[in-house]
Amino acid sequence: MAQETRTSALLGQGSWQYQPVADWPQIPTDIDFVEAIGVAVSQDDRVFVFNRGNPAVLVFQPDGQFISAWGEDLFVRPHGMTAAQDGTLYLTDDLGHRVGQFTPEGQLLRDIGPAGTPSQTGVSGFDYRSITSAGPYNLPTNVAVAEDGHLFIADGYGNASIHHFDANGSLVRTWGDSGDATGQFNVPHGICVDARDRVLVADRENSRIQIFDREGTLLQTWTDVIRPCQVFVGEDDIFFVAELGNQNGRFPWQPRPAQPTGGRVSIFDCDGRLLSRWGGGLDARQPDGFYACHDICVDSNGSVYVGEVAVTAATAAGEDAAGLPTLRKFIRV
Repeated sequence: MAQETRTSALLGQGSWQYQPVADWPQIPTDIDFVEAIGVAVSQDDRVFVFNRGNPAVLVFQPDGQFISAWGEDLFVRPHGMTAAQDGTLYLTDDLGHRVGQFTPEGQLLRDIGPAGTPSQTGVSGFDYRSITSAGPYNLPTNVAVAEDGHLFIADGYGNASIHHFDANGSLVRTWGDSGDATGQFNVPHGICVDARDRVLVADRENSRIQIFDREGTLLQTWTDVIRPCQVFVGEDDIFFVAELGNQNGRFPWQPRPAQPTGGRVSIFDCDGRLLSRWGGGLDARQPDGFYACHDICVDSNGSVYVGEVAVTAATAAGEDAAGLPTLRKFIRV
């Protein structure tokens, strides 16, 4: 078994403090690892990584030891990854306009909703500013699985909708509209369902988390976030948020602020009170730095895993992606 090497840094506040693990994980040299666009943890704490290279899905032990890989040439462009309680994985392919359920070994069990043909929203590229909402899918982003097996899918880049499917994969309802008013979305990017059956949506470009009941009625809004990409619900309804920040990963029409905030991780209680936070700086190569946080999950020991869209974001900005972090582990102390 590999030995994890922690840094001396202690991140976070109060009873929610963490140490970064250096050089996690160990990736074989013959793997075309580009970036960890998604990350999920199974019930036995295996770590699944959605890779924008080939193969698309990499599997690791908690200590970073490589186990296996699958998904060669299976996706147009990997985006979101969610581990369900039954052990299966839900994977979103944004440019493939597809959401699939897979076994941990890579067997496709079913597609949820239509696959491959975008719904008509009027989107041009990834420009969310001039779209109308529609049914599934146009550049979907992430999936949340409720305890009863119902699915809530954020249809995110080319749409402004949440789609609710039952456990059999039949569409129950769609809600949402494009904009920044209450209940509207500008890139509904991340999503989770908590123990109270609330649906939390990371409304990224509106820099807020909107909380709904299962029928799409807005219950609450949290605003102490900067461009949240994903929200993960842990034990006791503690919420872990991966924030992209406003330094990197901006659309071409978004100028960099004079005093930008880098990517960061924030932890909230069930009422939206901030418990702990780290990151936000401008040097992503530091132990407490992030370039472009994109996904987040937590294992049974409380360790936090963060995937970053570092290569895509840096390339789009004309910056050098060499040495930028894209997959991080933080151990709770």
